[in-house]
Amino acid sequence: MKNFVGIVGTNSDSSTNRQLLQFIQKHFAGKANMEVCEIKDLPSFNKPKDREPPVEVQKLSDKIMEADGVIISTPEYNHSVPAVLKSTLEWLSYTTQPLIDKPVMITGASYGRLGSSRSQAHLRQMLDAPELKARIMPSSEFLLGYSLQAFDENGDLKNQSKIEELEGIFNDFIQFVDITNQLVSAKSVHKKQAQRFSWEDH
Repeated sequence: MKNFVGIVGTNSDSSTNRQLLQFIQKHFAGKANMEVCEIKDLPSFNKPKDREPPVEVQKLSDKIMEADGVIISTPEYNHSVPAVLKSTLEWLSYTTQPLIDKPVMITGASYGRLGSSRSQAHLRQMLDAPELKARIMPSSEFLLGYSLQAFDENGDLKNQSKIEELEGIFNDFIQFVDITNQLVSAKSVHKKQAQRFSWEDH
């Protein structure tokens, strides 16, 4: 069984993205173990001279390193991801770089109709940066619009067609994880490139 990390891409205490990850955790418990991780209490990124992360960032990094894959769920603020998610990715890229060649699936929930489509596109761009270089599952968007009305009192999605859509994407992700991890198992090119990359040169 696969082991995944789910990252709640916001510091909101009442986020429907947290609800979405918790539903994924519960609904697919027979196919994968997933730990839902919070980033709301991580410090804001402040480039450390020694490139050492704070303890809380190191703990998240260790979990990502040990996981078979990562699922990030992001809302959309001003056509982009929340500042706390960008800050987290900056910590990871500048210090431990655990997302290099890591299979990543992106989901998103928003109160409006579009379901965080623009922030998901922005997140894909960010995850392709030299010191992140995640393996993002292609041709897959799970967009949960009108998310305040999307869950019942048990935290389950109400719309059966959205559940079926999510099931298809999740099954694809499991296969994507297998294929990706086979491809990168004997390859360290991206890691070496990232180690040579310097923010100061750009």
